[in-house]
Amino acid sequence: MWNYILRRLLLMIPTLFGIMVLNFAIIQAAPGGPVEQLVYKLRNNEAGPGAMMSGSGGGEVSAVQIGQVDYRGSKGLPPEMIEEIKKLYGFDKPPLERFTQMLGQYVRFDFGESFFRNAKVTDLVIEKLPVSISLGLWTTLLVYLISIPLGIMKATRDGSPFDIWSSAVITLGYAVPSFLFAVLLIILFAGGNYWSWFPLRGLTSEHFESLSFIDKVKDYFWHITLPVAAMVISGFASLTMLTKNSFIAEISKQYVQTARAKGLSERGVLMGHVFRNAMLIVIAGLPSALIGIMFTSNLLIEKIFSLDGLGLLAFESTLSRDYPVVFGTLFMFSLLGLLLNLIGDLMYVWIDPRIDFERREV
Repeated sequence: MWNYILRRLLLMIPTLFGIMVLNFAIIQAAPGGPVEQLVYKLRNNEAGPGAMMSGSGGGEVSAVQIGQVDYRGSKGLPPEMIEEIKKLYGFDKPPLERFTQMLGQYVRFDFGESFFRNAKVTDLVIEKLPVSISLGLWTTLLVYLISIPLGIMKATRDGSPFDIWSSAVITLGYAVPSFLFAVLLIILFAGGNYWSWFPLRGLTSEHFESLSFIDKVKDYFWHITLPVAAMVISGFASLTMLTKNSFIAEISKQYVQTARAKGLSERGVLMGHVFRNAMLIVIAGLPSALIGIMFTSNLLIEKIFSLDGLGLLAFESTLSRDYPVVFGTLFMFSLLGLLLNLIGDLMYVWIDPRIDFERREV
């Protein structure tokens, strides 16, 4: 087992390298980079006389003072000012040198500073992390707590009235996206047209620090209830059907008939034999589900409920071509995803000790 874990950890190095190379090439080829965006703003007097930018060296430079040229009232920019902007963002170097320098920093877990936010990438990620962790962990936990028992009940009562009406509910949850449920919840419970039971924005209240511990817990769950509910409603459908189909496939196998013939109760057959085998495929999807919910699926939810999380940070950084944030978050998300996938494989062994990864290739 330890040899397998070591091989998987070593395999992460070329995998991360390939991910970074591919995305670096794609993003470099995309038009409208940070240099072009700032030049456009300067030409159209959008940056403002007090606009500040963070360069690759970490210092702040006034947009008006670049190249010691006052751009206000002028639609053109002298070439020396454009060269200063390129140098400020590190684009005076060839792509290969910039990529090599970036990898050298990432080996030290130094992700640089944002071009436009005047902050380190790690500080931005740490600042946004509580929102994404809250949405990801609570949503994943509730989805699994609902989907697994419901899927088992549907499998054991296949074709019954319960299976039929619950399938209708599941189909509705699968068909309607989470952001529509979010809008509906706001209309019903957040002061839309009916009740005003829950807040509309933020992870906590403004006076959160002055609250007692119990009140802090209440305030936190008060704010997180609606966004998590919106994501759970639209997220449990696929896992429920996966659990049901997995159990039905196992129930029809010969070893289940043999266990029943030996006199085991139906519950003993399900929990003692079927559950372990049927849950393998369900557990396999846990890491990818967690990553998807934390970093991608909650983007619109963050926007609707004014939650400033990692999904919104990555999206806005991509639009603004804030390359240090884009590549830094990509590297961290990819590394975390690879580690969680390894944990998912190890959970196979925890559920079914008969699995031996030492006998298979990575």
